[in-house]
Amino acid sequence: MDLEKIFRRILDCSFKLHSALGPGLLESAYTECLYYELERSGYKVEKQKPLPLIYKEVKLDAGYRIDLLVENAIVIEIKSVDALAEIHLAQILTYLKLSGCKLGLLVNFNVAHLKEGIKRVVF
Repeated sequence: MDLEKIFRRILDCSFKLHSALGPGLLESAYTECLYYELERSGYKVEKQKPLPLIYKEVKLDAGYRIDLLVENAIVIEIKSVDALAEIHLAQILTYLKLSGCKLGLLVNFNVAHLKEGIKRVVF
């Protein structure tokens, strides 16, 4: 599996989606649409995937959910906020750590130009 190829396709789909819909929608709308685009591209995509927290050998259902998990390897965290903050980066880093994935994408669709709302995250 070529993660870079998949990552580029995720970016392509994100730009296509942003061009079509623009900023201002809810995160859930962008999540559903990106899910649709990625599945249509032939990828295995899980949305709102539960992510347990394991603490001292105890599995806790702490309510964490990955917005989109592509090919069990790439975590996508979708936002629709005025600006990305450090807490958003911390959130995706936590999801990468808990999921065992190494590559993530933080996307804020609430920007005029999507390139300003994209952050690649490597754990």
